[in-house]
Amino acid sequence: MPLHRIEQLTLGVPDVAAAAGFYEDFGLVRSHTTPTASPEPSLVFGTTDGGDQLRLVHSDRRRLLEATFAADDPDDLARITRRLQHLDFPVQVTTTGIGKNTQCLAAEPATGISVRIVVRSRLVQPPAPAPLYNGPGRTARIARRAPALLRPDPVRPRRLGHFVLGTTDFDTTRQFFTDGLEFKVSDIVKDVGVFLRCSTDHHNLLVQRAPVPFLHHTSWQVDDVDEIGRGAMSMLERDPGRHVWGLGRHYAGSNFFWYLKDPAGNFAEYHSDMDCIPEDALWTPEELEGARGLYQWGPPPPPSFIKPEDLADMMISSHP
Repeated sequence: MPLHRIEQLTLGVPDVAAAAGFYEDFGLVRSHTTPTASPEPSLVFGTTDGGDQLRLVHSDRRRLLEATFAADDPDDLARITRRLQHLDFPVQVTTTGIGKNTQCLAAEPATGISVRIVVRSRLVQPPAPAPLYNGPGRTARIARRAPALLRPDPVRPRRLGHFVLGTTDFDTTRQFFTDGLEFKVSDIVKDVGVFLRCSTDHHNLLVQRAPVPFLHHTSWQVDDVDEIGRGAMSMLERDPGRHVWGLGRHYAGSNFFWYLKDPAGNFAEYHSDMDCIPEDALWTPEELEGARGLYQWGPPPPPSFIKPEDLADMMISSHP
């Protein structure tokens, strides 16, 4: 695969300051502020391992404006550019900065988002300590409490793992990412969408059918399920209304999850224990349906998770 990770997402939100407070409570760290043409500046937030991975800018409604992905080298970037041009997707190649770094910028026509491809080195994450879990016939922890109970620091997401994009033209959006950017199919949810990957994670993107283009959620990797619980409970202590769905475990990807909602209406997920699929590994996508397409265990998802409460308003605002 020519790509190896999500570099950054740019979200448009009506109230940048309110959204910023949410993501700081979520554990992202504000790295810098940049001026914009709107009254509110652009705010950039980082993860501990992935660097600057979220940019918030002012918008009349919530929307995903841009997704940036990282390629290994200029040859991979050129390959993607040729594939997009062959498929008649609008794409331009530019050079930026003193070092004249090359990047390409494409438009995904069905959703209207900009997709930027940049050349970056692969992310090497320092390993987190393995949890000391006791179990039948396995005693890893003796005469001591679980270390997770004693963690004093706030939860900090390690990196951005994936996002979910709703599209009104599923076939076009899928073709853009699979045939154009060479994402691989991991699993299919019948009549709903497709899980795609551009890294060793089970998925970095879920493209799903929707009545209007929108961002359903972003998902952020933390060390383990205890960090999910600690992070979510800290968020809910500040505002119980942030809760959406969790704790549970997905089938597609196998990851633990807990979803919360930012002030603009975007869902943000803590996840851990995601399936790993090396590039040369044999993997057969499954077609999932029913509950398995959503989760293996946990509380049932609320109706607002399936159809966000502002979906009707977004449909109206997108057709003036």
